[in-house]
Amino acid sequence: MANGTIAFDTLQTSGQIESRTTGLSIDTDYLVHGSNKAWTNILYTSAAPGIQDSFNASSVADTTTGEYTVTLSNNMANSNYVCVSNQQDFAVEHQSPSLSTSTYAIRTIADSSGARADIGNGTNSFALITGELA
Repeated sequence: MANGTIAFDTLQTSGQIESRTTGLSIDTDYLVHGSNKAWTNILYTSAAPGIQDSFNASSVADTTTGEYTVTLSNNMANSNYVCVSNQQDFAVEHQSPSLSTSTYAIRTIADSSGARADIGNGTNSFALITGELA
């Protein structure tokens, strides 16, 4: 069987999605550049943080007090992508202090002093990555 290439600029449906009566279309540039490239749902336990569910994330590590590093399964094209994170307990502020093509870090801040704090046992953290894959 030979492998080939399909090239197109727009995807279009027949209108059978979500009970719509007309067809939908989307520019393929949006799929390449505008959609999420990774997301994680991290569950923190007394033993270690773990990925509860994810797309394009292979592991999470507790690197220091209040800082967790997620390793991506597929690298980003550069370190100028956007990482947005949130946490189940709104008393903790999330920051993404360092981005590389293969990892991103989530830092949890306890209060306005900027002191880092570990996330409590049984708490979830969430992150979305958008940008260009390598």
